Amino acid sequence: MGRMASFCAAIFHDAEQEYFKDDERLRSNSNFDPCVSPKRKIGNKNLKYRMTKMEKKYKEAQKQAASFNLLLPEEAGFLEVNEGEDTCIIDQKDIADAVDITSSSKYFNLVLDQFGPYRINYTRNGRHLLMGGRRGHVAALDWHTKQLLCEINVMESINDVRWLHSENMFAVAQKKWLYIYDNMGIELHCVKKFNDVLRMEFLPYHFLLATCSASGFLQYLDVSVGKEVTATCTKAGRLNVMAQNPYNAIIHLGHTTGTVTMWSPNVKEPLVKMLCHRGGIRAIAVDKTGTYMATSGLDKKLKIFDIRALRQVQSYVIPLGASHLTFSQSNLLAAGCGNVVHVYKDAHLEGMNKPYMCHSVRQSVHGLQFCPYEDVLGIGHGEGFTSMLVPGAGEANFDALECNPYQSKKQRQEWEVKALLEKIQPELITLDPNKLGEVDFITMKQKLTERAERLGYDPLVKEKFEPKHKMKGRSSTGNIEKRKKKVAFDRQRVSERLIRGCDETDMIFHWTFTAPSLAHQQDLEGQTSHWGQGILPLSSC
Repeated sequence: MGRMASFCAAIFHDAEQEYFKDDERLRSNSNFDPCVSPKRKIGNKNLKYRMTKMEKKYKEAQKQAASFNLLLPEEAGFLEVNEGEDTCIIDQKDIADAVDITSSSKYFNLVLDQFGPYRINYTRNGRHLLMGGRRGHVAALDWHTKQLLCEINVMESINDVRWLHSENMFAVAQKKWLYIYDNMGIELHCVKKFNDVLRMEFLPYHFLLATCSASGFLQYLDVSVGKEVTATCTKAGRLNVMAQNPYNAIIHLGHTTGTVTMWSPNVKEPLVKMLCHRGGIRAIAVDKTGTYMATSGLDKKLKIFDIRALRQVQSYVIPLGASHLTFSQSNLLAAGCGNVVHVYKDAHLEGMNKPYMCHSVRQSVHGLQFCPYEDVLGIGHGEGFTSMLVPGAGEANFDALECNPYQSKKQRQEWEVKALLEKIQPELITLDPNKLGEVDFITMKQKLTERAERLGYDPLVKEKFEPKHKMKGRSSTGNIEKRKKKVAFDRQRVSERLIRGCDETDMIFHWTFTAPSLAHQQDLEGQTSHWGQGILPLSSC
């Protein structure tokens, strides 16, 4: 007997030493997470199996991500100069001469001095360009191949133009009403509910066209069904400064009082109201992550705000002030100051003394936008359109399942069907999208309180169970523990059924038979056969 005990102790000691060696090996690993306990400490076999399966899945995903990085064909890069030189003095012609033929062809000028100034907009995949002149000229083209899709004159003033979910349709905010055209220039709809529209923003995942008007109304149009979702009177006068947050689809509006308001179609009041400038707001831009917001005002200041904390990060003074702002996919900030365009690098991270790049046009800037997945900045001005080369502005590699610049007609059709099936409802637009996956504890508690009031008692309240003492050895420690576990199990079944929301009549009947009062339960402990006959099956709810 003593030999057996010493042998078992030796085996246990060896296993313990091996466990501590594995634990030290795990902790020496750089990827070790102290919050995650080793799997050998998990007693539940089912849980241990699921944890092992999950870890294998995570490791496989990491290996695939690392292997896919080798297949990415492009790399991001910025302008590099020698010591003592500035990148802002480099001319566009010098950049076009230094790069390859394909990249140099992306720098061009369109002289359209009859119907300007022009508002511009690129599609989400960066393939097509839409231009709208103040005097009624509208043109859509594939700017890669310079192939013109359509060109029309609407014979009235144009305030803004915007592509919809694909390059087959676009919206034009004309003098009186909102019009929808196809890529051949044929008028599809005239939406008379949207009048005096000044600015537009399209929400691609919600299929919503947000517009702000001269009368102070913020309206949403569902382009998938052609109906107005909501119309909100902001009570802030003329609205001509507008931007969207790509992260949460919140609309940012700038007002003449120097305030910026954030709006959702579900609320008639602004979610956030910030005082950003001492003068009126001239331009607003939000980066693709929804973290930083850039604003410019009549006080000739350019300010960067952290939207998460609603606080100012950086503030700069620009001599002429910025009338237009836009962020690139690599967080480059472009500002239109009169007829000069400044491009700033890392403006939200550290103070800047000079811009990254500069370019001047003949007349004042009227529209700015970085082309997605390209190192190109589109400039709409009084004499037409200019395509400016900005190295490092675009995302180097695109996701073909999300935005494919080279998609075929069949791929576009399949993408439209999938996007319509996955359309997000306007009711889900909130300031913090992460709250959509959380449990609403307040509503759950309120429902449980109302249910307790209807039933006359709280079925989730657990009374302390004291087993009745029995004779002839039936009150041994083992029997008492068995009775306690049985009562606890029955109570847990009832609690789960209540939470799942079973019918109240069945629940009362089930509670009466399976969980009677404490005194009656103690009297029936010896008659479990009669009590068990009244238990309902789980499938009855």
